[in-house]
Amino acid sequence: MTAPFVAPFRRTGVYLDHNATAPLKPEVKAAMGQAMDLVGNPSSVHAFGRTARRAVEEARAAVAALVGVKPAQVLFTGSGTEANNFALRGFPGRRLLTSAVEHESVLAACPEGERFGVDRDGVADLEVLERRLTAAGPALVSLMLVNNETGVIQPVAEAARITHSHGGLAHCDAVQAAGRLPLSLPDLGVDLMTLSAHKLGGPSGVGALILAEGLEPDALIRGGGQERRKRAGTENLLGIVGFGAAARLAREGLAQNADLASLRDRLEREALAAMPHARVMGARAARVANTSCLMLPGLPGETQVMTLDLAGVAVSAGSACSSGKVKPSHVLAAMGEDDRSAASAVRVSLGWTSDDEAVDRFLTAWTAMARRNAPADV
Repeated sequence: MTAPFVAPFRRTGVYLDHNATAPLKPEVKAAMGQAMDLVGNPSSVHAFGRTARRAVEEARAAVAALVGVKPAQVLFTGSGTEANNFALRGFPGRRLLTSAVEHESVLAACPEGERFGVDRDGVADLEVLERRLTAAGPALVSLMLVNNETGVIQPVAEAARITHSHGGLAHCDAVQAAGRLPLSLPDLGVDLMTLSAHKLGGPSGVGALILAEGLEPDALIRGGGQERRKRAGTENLLGIVGFGAAARLAREGLAQNADLASLRDRLEREALAAMPHARVMGARAARVANTSCLMLPGLPGETQVMTLDLAGVAVSAGSACSSGKVKPSHVLAAMGEDDRSAASAVRVSLGWTSDDEAVDRFLTAWTAMARRNAPADV
């Protein structure tokens, strides 16, 4: 049987959707290739199993080093979404309080939870958080470090301090922050942190929940003794090894974010110069270097994505996990945009494959599209 042909991503166009998933880094692919020769179950006590276990624990140490914790504080999961569910469902009976701009995996994991808002720049309103905690008492508070749609950096350390002063627990979804900001669970002061390998140039299908020392959430998946009896099921050996390799590269590559910031800034500067009625969402707030949320009033984001795709440029309209849903971004709505405006934005997210040529390709395609569809008074 002939194997299906998979075209290298470089030949299929310009990929500017790293916040959805980053292409697998060559070093990660090589590490996973070596792990394919490991045949033992990491829970087996014979030599094959011990070798597999050593690979898992080396990867655990690498992920721990990425966020400044001990290896024992890292629990591997099947995804960032699972890790978010683990964090929010691991303490039954606790009141849940999240920001209004969290990833869908946080919001859906606690539909009964309360929400606190953000300002026009997309930054969490900590005065509201404090009032909610003062009025109703302790809660498990979830605030992402970096918003997946706008790239806005949230005041997680201050939110954690407020939460702890009211006797609560603090969770941080750091999926979009890892590899883009220096990360330290102790410095942020949170009790739980979520990571995902495929945002780092690692494989899909593996994430991690990081725990403060001494914290013991209830098991989310039962049936075996894996991951300190907190997450049953044979470990995804290949994925975990890939996660470890990606984590090591992420620590070493933080300095490269200055180059991404330069590319992102040029993209925004030239896009706004070409179409002054366009807007960059969250532009006045602190943002990670790789993310730009461009609003083009009057042209639906889904139409923009399809038009750019036909031109060989891949971007997204909001979170990839919401693909196929014809509804405005809840993030932009929380920032005060009406439905029509919130539905007219696209997210451009750069990464390790991005360069000046990619930005040029985007600007050419986006400007041509914008001019064809510009309102008559522009």
